[in-house]
Amino acid sequence: MTSVPKPLKFLRPHFSSLKEVYDKINDVGTKKFCADVLSVLSMTMSESRECLKFRMSGSLEPIGSWGHEYVRHLTGEIAQEWQDVEGRSDKKQEQNDLLKLVHDVVPYLMQHNAEPEACDILMEVEKLDFLLDYVDQSAYPRVCLYLRSCIPYVPDPENTNLLKTALGIYRKFNQYADALFVAIQLNDIDLIKEIYESCLDKAKRKQMACILARQQIYFPLDENDPDQVEEAELMRNVQLNGHFLSLARELDIMDPKVPEDIYKSHLEPNRPTIGQGSIDSARQNLSASFVNGLVNAAFGKDKLMMSETGNDWLYKNKEHGMMSAAAALGLIVLWDIEGGLSILDKYLYSKEDYVKAGSLLGCGIVTSGVRNECDPAFALLSDYVTHASMTMRLGSILGLGVAYAGSNRQDVLNVLLHVFPDPKSSMEVLGVASIACGMVAVGSCNGQVNTVLLQMLMEKTESELKDTYLRFCALGLGLVFLGRQEGAEATLAALEVIPEPYRSMAITLVDVCAYAGTGNVLKVQALLHACSEHYDTKDQENNEKKEDKNKKKDSKTKDKETETNNLSSTQAIAVLGLAVIAMGEDVGADMMFRTFGHLLRYGEPIIRRAVPLALALLSTSNPRLQVLDVLSKFSHDSDAEVAHNSILAMGIVGAGTNNARLATMLRQLAVYHAKDPNNLFCVRIAQGLTHLGKGTLTLCPYHCDRQIMNPVAVAGLLSFLMSCLDVKNIILGKSHYLIYCLVTAMKPRMLVTFDPDMKPLPVSVRVGQAVDVVGQAGNPKTITGFQTHTTPVLLAYGERAELATEEYISQTPVMEGFVILEKNPNYEA
Repeated sequence: MTSVPKPLKFLRPHFSSLKEVYDKINDVGTKKFCADVLSVLSMTMSESRECLKFRMSGSLEPIGSWGHEYVRHLTGEIAQEWQDVEGRSDKKQEQNDLLKLVHDVVPYLMQHNAEPEACDILMEVEKLDFLLDYVDQSAYPRVCLYLRSCIPYVPDPENTNLLKTALGIYRKFNQYADALFVAIQLNDIDLIKEIYESCLDKAKRKQMACILARQQIYFPLDENDPDQVEEAELMRNVQLNGHFLSLARELDIMDPKVPEDIYKSHLEPNRPTIGQGSIDSARQNLSASFVNGLVNAAFGKDKLMMSETGNDWLYKNKEHGMMSAAAALGLIVLWDIEGGLSILDKYLYSKEDYVKAGSLLGCGIVTSGVRNECDPAFALLSDYVTHASMTMRLGSILGLGVAYAGSNRQDVLNVLLHVFPDPKSSMEVLGVASIACGMVAVGSCNGQVNTVLLQMLMEKTESELKDTYLRFCALGLGLVFLGRQEGAEATLAALEVIPEPYRSMAITLVDVCAYAGTGNVLKVQALLHACSEHYDTKDQENNEKKEDKNKKKDSKTKDKETETNNLSSTQAIAVLGLAVIAMGEDVGADMMFRTFGHLLRYGEPIIRRAVPLALALLSTSNPRLQVLDVLSKFSHDSDAEVAHNSILAMGIVGAGTNNARLATMLRQLAVYHAKDPNNLFCVRIAQGLTHLGKGTLTLCPYHCDRQIMNPVAVAGLLSFLMSCLDVKNIILGKSHYLIYCLVTAMKPRMLVTFDPDMKPLPVSVRVGQAVDVVGQAGNPKTITGFQTHTTPVLLAYGERAELATEEYISQTPVMEGFVILEKNPNYEA
């Protein structure tokens, strides 16, 4: 009662008698005043919605005159009443009366720093469009921030309404960069073009081109206009390599590293050499090639491949190892199209098919995320897609997939789709071609890719569908619908005709991809239900596996193994799917972390193998302690595949962070697994990933304050994690080149500032932990525990930057990647 005027407190005992008096009053004016008093008293006295009832029949004086608490109470009652009225037949009149009240309440809340409550009541009465009339210059950033932060917590189609409302507000106040972010979240390319073209300010347009380049969205601009030519260059990401190298020079990390700098084996205790015969030197050299490529990624220099003895190093790898080793060169010269292709060129004339295939894949890797007018990757690779040698096919197909990921280019897809009807294509080629098509057409609902993949699956026999590489065909289908929600319904229905167990695996996978990053609770429930089922056939299989452990496995057991793998492969996909859906927001991710704990304890073996991979997806390039501890525990598991996957997951969780604790854990694991070549290989890959690009790159698929998901990055991560579901036959077998799928997710985690002419402009910025300021009044601080640096700087996961002085004005609200600054005309030093 504290917020009720004092004289009214003495009326509390008389509340019921006042109501009786009210009913007997005949004078209209007096009756209305009595209704006002009763309405205020009902706040604390009445259980039913009398506060609202008396307000409606009261004198309707300004709503704020009874204080803020009264308005809040009334707002709650309006929302409840609206829900009750919804079901009635004569609802129109009552709803109109309620809406009149809403029109009183919303402006009052807006003026009194209660924007979230105003948004809430409008969401309840489904009239968000009213917001546009009531938002002013000072309130719109808070309103839009609140609307955008609600998105993970509301069901379809409410989430798109919220985004569209925020978009309308941003456009009303000419906030082009913000509007562009929302249009990207809506995944609407026409809207993106419209916003881009409606902006006339050159600096803002350049800034928008940089944002689109980060999201890998490109559309042609007018070539006759010199300004648009420059914008098109920015949108094609051509400058990426140059600016990245200038950051490296600034940080003084240009010197190439060798794998030994990462392994630091001088810190490992020396053991006598007896009994070390189990170490496979070709496997060691292969892991060194990967580590060398990952650590020096995008730096353009290394000491193994580009030295005088580079050729010798290639031939230290066994057949299929040569392919990955040659492709590592492409990783070292990442984004540097002119310089990189000339270095790879000499290997294209090698006599070894594996080396040629690797350099083809390397050519694709170099151009990943950067578009060149000459299209060198397409020109080089398209001739080899239907080559007689399967190895050459694999290199060129995956190369095209990585190079043109997210472009949805018809000419590239036409070349890739030729692979499917070709009877010579092996299962591995079909699987890799599916990944490549999925990457190129990611999130585009491309009908042609969809039809070809479905047709191929329908033509396969039940025994062919058990091939481990055909899981990628379902992934290819899923990627086409990534984030498209209802867009995948028709495909899900078409998959019903495929025989089990492949059918349920494919349906789960496509469904999961369609809802990637949405946090959809209903989908999560369905997936958890799938994970809770137990298969009886498993126990018999496991017993057989134990007996066969010491003997050499004969082919029969292997068949049986893949059979059960497929029977429960749906569960493995469901586990990954939980992470795919929940990775978008922190609350969902924390809940998933707890759920995975239960799955690890009580789930089937196949589920335990998938959980580490799902954890990796939940905190990619974000080495949280609790995640690392769980993975570290399972990296010593008795089930070899759980151990392999946990180790690889540690690499992804710490990718590009140089995390010292993780590096120590991995060094200890290298000692622990010194005699087990498979686990050692995984440890080496994880070490390479941890030091990705010497700690300057990230694999995190979210950017722009973790609000926007990059579908191309998700596609790369998913392709790698899917191949880890059968880690023995794929990553530890001959298909280790699938590790290069991660290239599409590699992005520099830097902040570089420019003037409007795109010349580097060093300014001081504060970098600190991002603070969530949703719903806070005033101008709260958005970062805490900051340090002041001069750009260019590196931003870790969960960090945010802001300008230290007001000398410049940023063209984008989110200081990440390439940021264009303009002089502040009102600044006085």
